[in-house]
Amino acid sequence: MRAYELHGTGGIDALRQVERPVPVPGRGQILIRMRAASLNFRDLLVSRGEYGVPLPDQVIPLSDGAGEVIEIGADVTRFQVGDRACPAFSNSWIGGEITPADIPTSLGGFVDGVLAELVVCDERAAVRPPDYLSFEQAACLPCAAVTAWSALNGPRPLIAGDTVLTLGTGGVSMFAIQLAKAAGARVISTSSSDRKLEIVSALGADEVVNYATHRDWEQEVLRLTSGRGVDHVVEVGGPGTLPRSIAATAVGGQVHLIGVLTAGEINPTALMSWKTLRGIMVGSRQSFEAMNRMLDFHRIEPVISRTFRFHEAADAYTELSAANHVGKIVINICD
Repeated sequence: MRAYELHGTGGIDALRQVERPVPVPGRGQILIRMRAASLNFRDLLVSRGEYGVPLPDQVIPLSDGAGEVIEIGADVTRFQVGDRACPAFSNSWIGGEITPADIPTSLGGFVDGVLAELVVCDERAAVRPPDYLSFEQAACLPCAAVTAWSALNGPRPLIAGDTVLTLGTGGVSMFAIQLAKAAGARVISTSSSDRKLEIVSALGADEVVNYATHRDWEQEVLRLTSGRGVDHVVEVGGPGTLPRSIAATAVGGQVHLIGVLTAGEINPTALMSWKTLRGIMVGSRQSFEAMNRMLDFHRIEPVISRTFRFHEAADAYTELSAANHVGKIVINICD
């Protein structure tokens, strides 16, 4: 079968198309013919050796994908041949709180991911995507959508009437806008591009802030909220934007730290006003399934910026690195 591997840590240049043996599902496993995969910023970090921990060489990249079950192993009960399936981000995190043992089972980094024609997956670590979504749309869900869901539905979940701040127009941020609006929240979104802000406004953002125009954009967010601040920040920037996100957060609000797009430092005293800084590591399979029920009810469709063919995988990485996209970048595997 055709697959891609990362050879070294040279970024996009580390990506190699290879031939691998056809995998065979064992007891409790399913074999998925992958139809589509999508990229996250995490995939760039992994390719550059910037993920923060040592990772194996020649790993198959990408964590987000969708396909159809073509073979099942012994004792499989959750899937049948012909079912559509998405491997979950973690091979072992089924439900409850994440444990240290779950972290090394995440796809596309610690273990082989989904940028391959065939993928073997434990049936307990796979999810049926909503029927109304195409394979390309379903391939956007496992990491980006579940991360946005986990951010907004944590220990103190979003409630109708809350205000949510999203940063930028990547996959997590776009899902956060859609999920927050479906839950009855007010959404404020930032970007440095007026073109992108027009898109997020059409998607449902109630107010938008151009941070190229408003350098102190947290002050503009405070102005829009009459000085109160927001209840939730879906923080994808990292240390470089975190101090402003904390400043824009209401007393008792939550900053959900997801990304590491920018460097910088924070002053911990900024959190003294009963503000919560919460790290997000995607979510469990059960969180994925709960999110799918909401997507299905509201018929939420992922925002796809551009789709590439399988042999154009390096071009998809280049597109992600350029950061001109809005939403997700997808690779069609069955071309």
